[in-house]
Amino acid sequence: MIVSRMADTRQKQRNFYLPRCSDGSLYSGIAVDPAKRMEVHNAGKGARYTRNGLPVTMVYSEEQPDQSAAFKREATVRKWIRDRKEQLISG
Repeated sequence: MIVSRMADTRQKQRNFYLPRCSDGSLYSGIAVDPAKRMEVHNAGKGARYTRNGLPVTMVYSEEQPDQSAAFKREATVRKWIRDRKEQLISG
């Protein structure tokens, strides 16, 4: 039974998201529910990086089919220069 729960968890859709910190910097992450994750960030309990730039505001989010795809997308976007990330946000 535990194995099937683990399999279900791994298959949940994930979101790649970019919040903007109060200093203007961008953070990247993945979450099942980005809105709840933003609440965690803004409560000062998220990533160490965002704790130094509170409050954070969601500026971009995109659904991915699974955790693996979300991690790959995050890794790709994280390597981009800021201008390219801003273009992604702008559409």
